[in-house]
Amino acid sequence: MPRDKTEAHEKIIATAVSEFMEYGFENASMRRIASEVGLTVGALYRHFPNKEEMFAALVEPTISELMAKYQGFCEQGYEVMKCGDVQQLWSESESETKWLMSFIYDHFDVFRLLVCRSQGTRFESFVHDMAQLEERSTLDYFERMKQYNMTVNELSKQEFHMLVTANVSALFEAVIHDFSRDEAMHYAETLDAFFSAGWKKILGI
Repeated sequence: MPRDKTEAHEKIIATAVSEFMEYGFENASMRRIASEVGLTVGALYRHFPNKEEMFAALVEPTISELMAKYQGFCEQGYEVMKCGDVQQLWSESESETKWLMSFIYDHFDVFRLLVCRSQGTRFESFVHDMAQLEERSTLDYFERMKQYNMTVNELSKQEFHMLVTANVSALFEAVIHDFSRDEAMHYAETLDAFFSAGWKKILGI
């Protein structure tokens, strides 16, 4: 790719972040972005076929990285599970909140876009999708635990779904309320203390 095109693309990306951050997806303007970077609207569309694909280019690399790291975290838990010690397994799982919060703040602008500025895109259900992922992976944990003679109390599917959703949604409140990184990491510890005690109580751990 020629150098000038690379530089133009990078300027478009930076300008798009600012545009979406200020106006949100639905009110963002391709015309304003083009004007800011010194391109015609037609030239801008040669970089991105539409506004949603531009938004996707900003967030999808981080989502892919998150999914890969999340899977690695799950695999780590599966290895710990082999010890047959539910307390050790729980201790490992408690670190997930702090790990995820740290990842969020390493990519804060992306998560701000996802959580607060994505209405009207295919990413607007991001937090809900993350809750569903956590729900599926936790249920898979419970099934695998049985192979190692570890069991937990069963909850109704509806209650379990609502509690996991509340847990995951609470995490992203730090982004919504624009916490500093230090505030967010302290909040992550608070979330762990709050939800961990509740989960242990109802799961009988």
